[in-house]
Amino acid sequence: MKKHNYSAGPSILPQEVFEKASKAILDFNDSGLSILEISHRSKDFVAVMEEARSLALELLGLQGKGYQALFLQGGASTAFLMAPYNLMKENGKAAYLDSGTWATAAIKEAKLFGETVIVGSSKEENYNHIPKGYEIPSDADYFHCTSNNTIFGTQMKEFPATNIPVVCDMSSDIFSRDLDFSKFDLIYAGAQKNMGPAGTTLVVIKEEILEKNGRTIPSMLDYAKHIKGESMYNTPPVFAVYVSLLTLQWIKSKGGVAAIEKLNDAKADLLYTEIDRNPLFKGAAAVEDRSKMNVTFLLNNADHTATFDALWKEAGISGLPGHRSVGGYRASIYNAMPIESVQVLVDVMKALESKV
Repeated sequence: MKKHNYSAGPSILPQEVFEKASKAILDFNDSGLSILEISHRSKDFVAVMEEARSLALELLGLQGKGYQALFLQGGASTAFLMAPYNLMKENGKAAYLDSGTWATAAIKEAKLFGETVIVGSSKEENYNHIPKGYEIPSDADYFHCTSNNTIFGTQMKEFPATNIPVVCDMSSDIFSRDLDFSKFDLIYAGAQKNMGPAGTTLVVIKEEILEKNGRTIPSMLDYAKHIKGESMYNTPPVFAVYVSLLTLQWIKSKGGVAAIEKLNDAKADLLYTEIDRNPLFKGAAAVEDRSKMNVTFLLNNADHTATFDALWKEAGISGLPGHRSVGGYRASIYNAMPIESVQVLVDVMKALESKV
């Protein structure tokens, strides 16, 4: 039976990416060596890294605009502290939007480096919406936001205009929608939600904002050193970078980010339409802030839980239960999720309606 993987991460990747990656595990580029054992300094892998960095910028429309792309380690959790280390001045301050669990984690790290101003928060409503109407202090060293909140199923539809650098954690919706990415000075994203396997983190950064805060930064946390080392200051996560490259190539073959966005819109519309139509279900997030990547929803009557769970498991659906912070269900419909799989879930929801 075909499995329909709704896991929030590590998550679904395109089938052709799995196939190419599996071949490379046995023999990479007809070298007689596995991608898992080749030197990261070999010509074959240097070419992989160069293409991955270049293609990331190309897909985001940032080539030739003063940006660098890096593939690092440590996940977004390490990027939480790298941002203030590289951008917050001694005795400086930063502005943060608190829109969910991962934004809270980023705020915790920033507080270790200086004054951290929370300009808006939806914590009191269990993060069921994106804060709005906030003001960003013009004297802050940077503003930080999280574009998509995986746990709570909310997504920023607009980003504030400000005269200070904008930092964004795009871990769960990178490459999913067409934005003016030049509005951001630093973007970081763990690969394992929408770009590749766990093990690498994409960082896209405008070079001109670096080396201006006067701090002495440990080498492994210094973005400038990683740029100088061409993303190989230390041994990179070779396989994770390679699979991320395959995924970026797949996105390009589909027509790029704008084309992928149309597919994502269709999937989200299909699922949200059923949630709103079906009297047995309700959405967990504010309608205007609903995520197109992580759809959170609840049963109106918990007595139907056992029946619904049996139905979706029988249909080959995996990874549907919601995070404990929200409960209910979470359908992660990342780039690689085919609309046919979303239809399977919709059909199961309709089947429940006919049974009760």
